[in-house]
Amino acid sequence: MRTILRKRSSARVLKGVSLPLLAAGLLVGSATAAPAVVATPAAAHHSAVKEKVITLPGAISAEGIAKGKGTTFYAGDLYGGDIYRGDIRRGTAELFIDAPEGREAVGMKADTRHGLLFVGGRGSGEAYVYSTSTGAEVATLQLSAPGTTSLINDVILTPDGAWFTDSVQAKLYFVPVGKQGKLGQVRTLDVTGPAAELNGEYNLNGIEATPDGKTLVVGHFTNQRIYTINPRTGASNLIKGIKASNADGLVLDGRRLWVSQSFDNKISRFRLSGDLSSGTLEKEITSPAFGIPATAARYGNLLAAVNTHFDTRPRPEDPPTSPTYEVVVVKS
Repeated sequence: MRTILRKRSSARVLKGVSLPLLAAGLLVGSATAAPAVVATPAAAHHSAVKEKVITLPGAISAEGIAKGKGTTFYAGDLYGGDIYRGDIRRGTAELFIDAPEGREAVGMKADTRHGLLFVGGRGSGEAYVYSTSTGAEVATLQLSAPGTTSLINDVILTPDGAWFTDSVQAKLYFVPVGKQGKLGQVRTLDVTGPAAELNGEYNLNGIEATPDGKTLVVGHFTNQRIYTINPRTGASNLIKGIKASNADGLVLDGRRLWVSQSFDNKISRFRLSGDLSSGTLEKEITSPAFGIPATAARYGNLLAAVNTHFDTRPRPEDPPTSPTYEVVVVKS
């Protein structure tokens, strides 16, 4: 895939025009059938639910999403690097940060304690940190070694800092965050064990963590598996019983794990064992409004997922060509 360049002189905060929440029935090609729950032989539920759709005004692509305070969300323009801010309750979104030319935005997480937004920078090997109050850039962090091939993808926050995945190297990058939000020196963790396999174009992808930060959970796009990683040693272990094709973004809450399965056009919910060694499928969430959802953020019993519309790319290396990009809110 190539980077689309747009002319900008510098990063700046813009006030966009909020767009109303669109009901699913108003979308071209959307289904209007009532929600249905179907039991599968594995006792999992396949759930098609009514959705709320929020358009990102002016976006040329989309990929990552982060939960902010309350019902606020942040969503990124993958190829443009811009950041949108919206509200799932009001159903609005507006351009919040107009990123510098050539910047990209992949996975993101909001540190609501310190008012920081962490964003993966894809092929640049960088991560970007913005203020969630003003949109100003706080830092540009070089994660991978200069001159190396990398793809900085997703990010998760722990009590001590932010962890980023690299989809082409078996490495994680850690950025310490102090009590006052001060950023520390980047550290690299070499991943070992089954999660370290580099057998496809995209490998380590989505990432989550237990509340204490002592265990990381990562998805492997090519292996279609989910693993735990020890953040001290880098050792990884397979979470047995879970196979998720096109595994992208992850959401972990207690012993429940949601996996966005982009090209499968669904989000699967799994129940994990107490020691995180195994999992079972509980539910598959689908929606007629889904358009290759890559990542999601959780708001109680709701998920807000980002439509990438990767199915509109003329070639795999090309950007998508959808006229709009959306956040879809469904039941979790």
